[in-house]
Amino acid sequence: MVSVVASVAMAECLLVIDVQRGFEERTEERTNPTAESNIARLLAAFRKAGRPVIHVRHASIEPNSPLRPELPGHAPSAVAVEQPGEPVLVKSVNDAFAGTDLERRLRDGGLTRIITVGVQTDHCVSTTVRQGSDLGFDMVLVDDATWTYARHHPDGTLIDAATMQRVNVASLSGEFCDVTTTDEVIAELS
Repeated sequence: MVSVVASVAMAECLLVIDVQRGFEERTEERTNPTAESNIARLLAAFRKAGRPVIHVRHASIEPNSPLRPELPGHAPSAVAVEQPGEPVLVKSVNDAFAGTDLERRLRDGGLTRIITVGVQTDHCVSTTVRQGSDLGFDMVLVDDATWTYARHHPDGTLIDAATMQRVNVASLSGEFCDVTTTDEVIAELS
């Protein structure tokens, strides 16, 4: 008989959103400077445990974006290079479910608990978490393995990166996902 903890672990996957070289070019204030190393730790733990990993890359259609598919910034960051057998889904919108076969892959694989990491917390990560929750998946956001940047409000005031991160995580927590840390996820896998 499989224990409840083991069956939950077998039904989960790591979803790595937009961890691409183009974000390495950005110089403005951001959150979680250790997010990349935490993503690397999570990838290693999921791979060691034989758990599924799915990568998502953003293929921007914006003319000046470093994430355009023909540019070096579209490639994965060194910490998130895919291994053989790990699917790479390509999107051009904020939602990793829109225009990809992510939902089908998750359902076909019996994957119900989606551990989500990546960039940007308030854009593609948030949109994907919200959509996944609406589709009935048990979404989990790893707060210290996501990051975002400072933003300007329409009135011109600057909202610092830490505030952007905290407000967005708070708006997702409980309603759309559970929020956890890298250490907590790795401990559950052990």
